[in-house]
Amino acid sequence: MAKSFTASATQLKPDPRYGSLLISKFINCLMYDGKKGVAMGAFYEAMDMIAKKLPDVEPSEVFTRAVENVRPSIEVRSKRVGGATYQVPTPVGPKRQQTLAIRWILAAARGRKGRGIAFSLADEFMAAFKREGTAMTTRENVHRMADANKAFAHFAW
Repeated sequence: MAKSFTASATQLKPDPRYGSLLISKFINCLMYDGKKGVAMGAFYEAMDMIAKKLPDVEPSEVFTRAVENVRPSIEVRSKRVGGATYQVPTPVGPKRQQTLAIRWILAAARGRKGRGIAFSLADEFMAAFKREGTAMTTRENVHRMADANKAFAHFAW
């Protein structure tokens, strides 16, 4: 069996405009078919829109705070015990928190129809920055599920 390749954090280079690894990671997740230039263009266009709408706040700060706000602290995982499957609440590690937050923000932005992706990204970043929007709803649903299944927490071994 061939060795599998795992990407390491050292291969990720900071983005050219803001010098942030988080932004670089987001651009990579936004990218389709290896078209990084298109993804960067859409992301930076969204940042420019944020700069116009919120002139007193740095756009990279809005993005970082949006991702921080969407990060889940707990999630449910399926655990089979006996013949039954339980939804067991488990804590989420920092890397997975970041990955889930990015994934949820992207899904929410792609779900907004009508205008281009740059408009959708800008709107979703600003909504998450204010602790509202679809990505925050997803986070709240995950936390609600974990809270509802607290009784099965003892299965998390």
